[in-house]
Amino acid sequence: MWPFRKRQTLEASGFFRGFTDWHCHILPGVDDGVQTMDEALRILAEYERLGIREVWLTPHIMEDIPNETQYLRQRFAELQAAYKGNVTLRLAAENMLDNLFEERMEKNDLLPIGEEGKHLLVETSYFNPPIGLRNILLRIKSKGYHPLLAHPERYLYMSEADYRQLKDMRVMFQLNLLSPSGFYGKNVSRKAAWLLKQRMYDYAGTDLHQYAQIAALANARSFTI
Repeated sequence: MWPFRKRQTLEASGFFRGFTDWHCHILPGVDDGVQTMDEALRILAEYERLGIREVWLTPHIMEDIPNETQYLRQRFAELQAAYKGNVTLRLAAENMLDNLFEERMEKNDLLPIGEEGKHLLVETSYFNPPIGLRNILLRIKSKGYHPLLAHPERYLYMSEADYRQLKDMRVMFQLNLLSPSGFYGKNVSRKAAWLLKQRMYDYAGTDLHQYAQIAALANARSFTI
């Protein structure tokens, strides 16, 4: 699906030319990602250099970071006004599957991802699933959305059987591009390699949180399964 070739970096492989980043934390000052407008603009300048065409800004929404939809739209408008480059900016959110998410889903107070507004980027704790994960995903589908699970390779509690069950439910998977390189550890790298081999990923994103990660992203070694 993606050009992972031995002894090449992602940048050298041309991977980023025309690429859409489906997951990042570049919207400044709203979560644990980029904090200043200057850093956000520096990252977007690097995106231009790499050839990235489009980016979905996906700030966290969770009980610990209860970003209001209107606030995120306001911050997004400020970034749009400040940025004069040619990368297309889009606003969505990375939704933790917690009680706050349940409340906002009932109110339809959500920031979907994708031009048709039919997908929701969701995540869970890295260590434990939420109670009734399958039922939560089914409720998302009943609301007319397709769940897109962020970085499934990073969930320590998930097994190969769990991944297969989720795909049977038609849950989509989003790869973190730094996962195969070992950036998050060997276990995550192994899981990402298996998921790639099984062709389970539907989208890819940087999950970028700061400018310093740009170099690691560009220089990450691609590989052959």
